[in-house]
This record gives sequence, structure tokens and C-alpha cells, in this order.
Amino acid sequence: MADDSAGGHPVTVGLVGAGRWARLTHGPMHTTPGPTRLVGVWARRRAAADELAAELGVPAFRQVEDLLAACEAVAFAVPPAVQGELAPLAARAGKALLLEKPLAETLPQAREVADAVAGAEVASVVALTRRYHAGTREFLRTAADLRAQGGPAGAQALYLHGGYLPGGFLQGIAATTWRGGPAGMLLDIGPHLLDLVQEALGRVREVRAVGDPATHLAITSRHEGGAVGQSFLSGLVAVDPARTRVEVYAGAGQARWDTAGLDREEPWTRMRAELAAAVRDGAPVTADAAHGLRLQAVLEAVRRAADGGGWVSVPTVGDG
Repeated sequence: MADDSAGGHPVTVGLVGAGRWARLTHGPMHTTPGPTRLVGVWARRRAAADELAAELGVPAFRQVEDLLAACEAVAFAVPPAVQGELAPLAARAGKALLLEKPLAETLPQAREVADAVAGAEVASVVALTRRYHAGTREFLRTAADLRAQGGPAGAQALYLHGGYLPGGFLQGIAATTWRGGPAGMLLDIGPHLLDLVQEALGRVREVRAVGDPATHLAITSRHEGGAVGQSFLSGLVAVDPARTRVEVYAGAGQARWDTAGLDREEPWTRMRAELAAAVRDGAPVTADAAHGLRLQAVLEAVRRAADGGGWVSVPTVGDG
């Protein structure tokens, strides 16, 4: 089979993490023929790393530094706080990064990740999966055209998920993970929706939020240029699969997008290709660490708004 990687040689990838998401998505993605090739696994839980590495047919590394020495890029499938700790180490070692969302657990941590990527001048891709669908790209182009034509602009958006109901993310071993934290739902599903709203309406300048960042939130966002968004996030709705929808309204018309019927594999195929092209050719990517930092600033403002009430300004970050 012909190699379809940029430059003719697959980009070697080390996997950090050995949990469910590493097993279901990140590991298998890099073991099938294509522009990247998995070369090893490292995780703090040695037994889990050994088990997953054997399943994927690659070695398990005992030290993260040894994994870094064996690869060109690192795929992270770990909680945000762990990614925030280890991603700067990988970037400073000269490795490209495939990062999960959110970039880190806190804004200062996210800033450290983005600064390390910028300082090392390495490629980075953030796994905001909905952004890698062709239909999403077309929707965002339409939304930009509507805003450019003038008139008041706004959006209604929602993300409904059942993972925080009994039997979901918060049961058993999952109860000890980051999703069970005081802002678990916001950090988990919030990045997907708020990223789309920000891309559709322009940079978020301030937010107001009502609800609980651990389970459900209603968010109002004011955007650069005057647009206003209304977003609802909930992990307490019995839907399968999860549902995401964004509707944009402007003086020139409207645009609508949702996840119904979208191919679940398409985003990972595109992300993999973008990562390889960025490493081999310096090609641009859809969402990099600087993008992830800007999104983290919105998440932090929403968390503060939900805790204290009133409008909270979003700090300007990630502009180079």
C-alpha cells in the first residue's frame, strides 16, 4: 500500500495515557496505515500502559522522557491537569503535539502550554472534533458571510449529553476523574460548543452564566462587533448520541448546523492528516495551542461568571 503521509514517511507518534479514550480513539488512530505511526505508550499507571501497548502492538515506556526520545509527535489522552503538566515538557523537547480539549485545567496552565509551543516553534493540533467536519467548515463560512453583510447578529446553541446522569461519567472509577470535578461538565463538553459559537459570532468579550459548571449551564456571550450568543450546556439529558446544535441569525439571513448524521470518524482522519502535514511541511492547522488558549480564557470566564454572577470579561490571550 502506498504511504499517504506528507513527505512519504509516517510521522512517529508517542501516546501519553492508557485510559478509555486512549484505547478507543488515540491509540487505534495511529496504528492503522496512514500519515502517522504509533511507536509507543507511556502512562503513570504502568500496568495500564503495558496492557494497552500490548493491545496496540507497540512498546510501553517506563519514563516519559524515553517516549519523547522515540517519537516526533505526542498524542495526549489524559485529564486536562495532566496534559497541562506534560505538554510543555514535550514541546520543549521539540515534539509536535496532538492535544485534547481543554488545553489544561486552568488558564495559567493553558498559557504555559501555549507559551511552550510558541517558544519551541513546534506544531500543535487541538482535538476540537466538531471543527474537522466538512459541514462545520461550510457552516462557519456561511456565518462569517452573514456577519460581513451587516445587521445585528446572534446565535442560539446547545449541547445535550447524558454522561452526567446515573450510570454515566460520574459512577465507579469515573467518579475520581476530572469529569467529576466542580467544573467537570464545562471543561468536558463546553469547549466544543463555545468554540463554535466564538467562531461563528467573533471573539467573546464577556459572559454571564447561570447554573452549575459541574452539570448544566445557560450562558450569554457578548462578542466583538456586538453579536450576542445564548448557549445551553447539559450533561443531564437522556440522549444517545449526544446532540450539538448552533443557529446563527443576522440581518442578511440565518445558518443552522447540528451533529445529526455526521460521520464520527471524519474528524480524526482530518486531524491526523493535519498533524502530519504540519510536522512535515509546516502546513497550517484548524486549531492550534494558541486557539486552545483563547478558548480556555472563555471557559475560565464562564466558570467565574457561574460562581459569582454578573458579567465577566474574557481576558485577551493567545494573540502571539
